[in-house]
Amino acid sequence: MRNIVVKAAALAVAAAISSFALVMTVVPLLGGVVEGNAIVMSAVTPLVVAFPAGLFTFWQQKRLRNALSDLTFAHNRLAEAHMELARVHAQLSAKARLDDMTGLLNREAFFEALKNARRRTDAGVLLIIDADNFKYINDTHGHPQGDVALLLMSEAIAKSVREHDLVGRIGGEEFAAFLAGTDTEEAMIVAERIRLSVEAIRFSPGEGQVLPLSVSIGASRLRAQNSLSDLMREADRHLYLAKRNGRNRVVFEGGAPLAA
Repeated sequence: MRNIVVKAAALAVAAAISSFALVMTVVPLLGGVVEGNAIVMSAVTPLVVAFPAGLFTFWQQKRLRNALSDLTFAHNRLAEAHMELARVHAQLSAKARLDDMTGLLNREAFFEALKNARRRTDAGVLLIIDADNFKYINDTHGHPQGDVALLLMSEAIAKSVREHDLVGRIGGEEFAAFLAGTDTEEAMIVAERIRLSVEAIRFSPGEGQVLPLSVSIGASRLRAQNSLSDLMREADRHLYLAKRNGRNRVVFEGGAPLAA
């Protein structure tokens, strides 16, 4: 407030000086005489008028600057809040697509991604991967140890596929992978790599025990005339054959076990 008063006083003095100089210059040029009262009025009137006017003007300017500063601060805070909200929304959207335990795509997200991939290509292989004898682990060693085994298997599966392949957990102990754009030979290499990676896991549920882990895999090749339901049914049928033929193997077209 002190700065406002000083600035208003300076403005009033400047106005008084200007008014006095103007009177002393113009009045004689017009043939008039500047008398005592005129001199006083030429100085006092600007002081009386300019000081409160300047005081009000400078006060309003300060209020406007403060309001602008507050508005800018609020705008920046709002922008930060918007960015944080967008970040959280992105995190929640991503999290909603992932399985809580394994971090792989959940069932809904996997099949949605599979539909999108199907629109872009008529070539690819679907693998349905099911953990063998998983009920025994849960019943004998408890569900927490079963979760550990699932996590180890999911990591082995994720490391065995190619970078652009789709991988998801589509059931309790069931996983799926879609190898877009691949042929039968390459798909079998990937499927066998998954099987061997799981088989190599050293799973210890406690008390010095080491239990073998394995998966059975049913594979089906995408064809232009087939729907996703057809693809799933064929892969499920081949998975059933892999289980029936002794587990820990891959079954592809023709129903013959290709690995064991």
